[in-house]
Amino acid sequence: MFKFLTDRDTWQEVFDSLSKNKLRSILTMVGVWWGILLLIGLLGSARGLENAFNRLFGDFATNSVFVWAQSTSKPFQGFQEGRQVKLTLTDAKKVEENVEGIEFVVPRSQSQAMVVRNFLSGTFGINGDYPLLDKVQKKKLIHGRFINQNDIDANRKVVVISEDVYKQLFEKDVQAIGELIQINSMNFMVIGVFEVGNMNMGPSTDMHIPFTTFQQIYNRGENISWMMITGKPEYNIKQIEEDAKLILRNLNNVHPEDKRAFGSFNLGKEFAKMTGFLSGMQFLTWFVGIATLIAGVFAIGNILLITVKERTKEIGVRRALGATPYEIKRQILVEAVFITLLAGFFGIISGGWILIALDAAFGQGPDATMVNASVSISVVFIALIILVVLGTLIGLIPAFKATSIKPIEALREE
Repeated sequence: MFKFLTDRDTWQEVFDSLSKNKLRSILTMVGVWWGILLLIGLLGSARGLENAFNRLFGDFATNSVFVWAQSTSKPFQGFQEGRQVKLTLTDAKKVEENVEGIEFVVPRSQSQAMVVRNFLSGTFGINGDYPLLDKVQKKKLIHGRFINQNDIDANRKVVVISEDVYKQLFEKDVQAIGELIQINSMNFMVIGVFEVGNMNMGPSTDMHIPFTTFQQIYNRGENISWMMITGKPEYNIKQIEEDAKLILRNLNNVHPEDKRAFGSFNLGKEFAKMTGFLSGMQFLTWFVGIATLIAGVFAIGNILLITVKERTKEIGVRRALGATPYEIKRQILVEAVFITLLAGFFGIISGGWILIALDAAFGQGPDATMVNASVSISVVFIALIILVVLGTLIGLIPAFKATSIKPIEALREE
């Protein structure tokens, strides 16, 4: 077989067959070209969307749920409907101790603050946080550091500010680390500047100060604004959310069926929906691409049947001169696979150019809807293998048709 494939006469016959009707040969390959282009283009686009999605959620522990207190909707144990519930540090500790599957519980406090530096000022969101926050919601620090345990223990007046706060309070290229700013008329030292992400979970967070410092200056005591609960990867975050709310209802004398007393946002559930959508999109892409490829390859088979009909006399002569049925089949199969692969290579190249164009149009900047829209080498190899298999299978039809022609009848064909 190798000798046959490297024989110049083999390929000369293939090119002669294709060049007899150039327009028909080109139109024959269009179906396969379009199928591969569609497959590469859609798979690359799906990968670009997935990359953009992963970048959007990249700083978060996605198996997380955010829980906050609201007002009750049902009277219970002497308490009236509409009572404002308050979350406490004790609540957060009880949830962490009693809900199976929890990895971290991060209590957080939030407010608004007037911030002044020299003659510049602004009102920003301020959060009291623990160092643990940087594990479950990683901050992209441009300069400096995040809050550490020493800051918590010593109730230090230090602050980590966002890039937006820096731009509003500091002149360009001024070093912010070590500088003092006034937050509600109290001096805080800037220890870090972080980049604002594409998505901010929870209330607006422009500044972070030590949790203990926040509780002290805002006189919050044990009360917290909300908590972030992160589950272990093998546990269902939806079940963790339900179990946490059940414990919080018991701790705060809330009716077991009161759905309004505690609000929540389940990031894990939303993340699962999106990953499910992306998986479905990839499956649909493969289905549509392969279906289009099959349609294109069938078109090649039909054209080869016509070609065999036109070459009936030629095949008869070759049979009369001693060509075996295997040799005839082999030549037809080579033509089928060659046409299929040639169209496939053009489709891969065209699909690559389309992905480059999509990346240039939609993949630039921090708000890009597609990030690195591309396909892996393995996908290209799989596509080529599919082409070879389909080309071989569809080539068998005209090949058997060619060998079914009797030499005497073929020589009589006009």
